[in-house]
Amino acid sequence: MTPEPGDVVRVDGYASPQFRGRSALIFRVISVCKKDTYYGWAWLTGYVLDQAGLAVEKREIFVKKSGLRPVVRSPAGTPAPLAVRGRRV
Repeated sequence: MTPEPGDVVRVDGYASPQFRGRSALIFRVISVCKKDTYYGWAWLTGYVLDQAGLAVEKREIFVKKSGLRPVVRSPAGTPAPLAVRGRRV
């Protein structure tokens, strides 16, 4: 996946070893660095989201784009937590 501003993604061990296990997070992308880096990797700036989808921390992270998974938002008015599309960890 090529992230774009506004995307909400799960960042876990598939995206970078530093986010394995309990270090995984849900991340709302606000910008993608345009500078060249290692092929398939990117610097992202955005917000870490809690289970309710609220921003709790602004961060800049270095991740493998192919390891990012889009997060499916629950329908409006439903208090369900954010769900992740794709493989299980």
